[in-house]
Amino acid sequence: MNPAAGRGGIRAKLPRLLDTFAARGMTQVYQTSGPGDEETLAHRALEAGATTIVAVGGDGTCGRIADAILQSRSECRLAAVPVGTGNDFAKTLGVADHEPEQIAELVARGRENRIDVGWADGHYFLNSCGFGFDASVLEATKRIHFLRGNSVYIYAALRQLFSYRGIEVGVSRVPGVKRGPMLMITVSNGRYLGGAFKIAPHATVTDGTLDACFFSDSNIVERVRLFVGAMRGTHLKMPSVASARVQELTLDFANTPSMEMDGELRVGKSKTMELRCVPLALAVIAAPGALS
Repeated sequence: MNPAAGRGGIRAKLPRLLDTFAARGMTQVYQTSGPGDEETLAHRALEAGATTIVAVGGDGTCGRIADAILQSRSECRLAAVPVGTGNDFAKTLGVADHEPEQIAELVARGRENRIDVGWADGHYFLNSCGFGFDASVLEATKRIHFLRGNSVYIYAALRQLFSYRGIEVGVSRVPGVKRGPMLMITVSNGRYLGGAFKIAPHATVTDGTLDACFFSDSNIVERVRLFVGAMRGTHLKMPSVASARVQELTLDFANTPSMEMDGELRVGKSKTMELRCVPLALAVIAAPGALS
């Protein structure tokens, strides 16, 4: 559990949530006390023999736990109780609108599915890895304290539209995409980004590929059109956008890039970034039909 998820809005819900899972025999609880604790606690749970870990938090919490499971080469399953800001991974699992009782019942039944994951810069990711505008928006959300939910990302993105300068990127292993100034690159496993944006509307987490989207930099008018299109999932038809399904790709930046990975801000280890899909690597608990 991440008590800071959703900007702390989960705290009032914790007693009911814990009672719900305890009633079904799930009583071992680990609670983070600061950023990055998820990996340590997940490894502790795995060492104790956990066969399912329920992530109570947002995309960052889910992503860090998944990374720990995969780095450990464990067959442990991952479930999610969405109490974060965007909850993109929970949308993929079909549980974004589920009550805790419904999710607890899914976990108790134990029916699992397997999904693809992405890999970049030494870490696994569940939903997305983004560069440029995406990372800049995520950084800007840290300074917004008066909003919650999807509105945080929408507000931050609107403000960044008028000030963000873009990045210079070279792309390898993707035909037709060359080095040049770009507004943003997103490499997606799931369909959603920032809660409100259908950034990869045709993505699926079971096809063995990642959906890469390349946004050429442009003027303010075109940026606003891209913003609206990304919310509707119609941006792929725009001339300033190129997309491709890839098993792997390489990005070369002028400087060491910041990146968004499952809703968390990271800094790359080098100017060259290799990304790839790892097919059906993770067992998850999902709502019936969500992954079909």
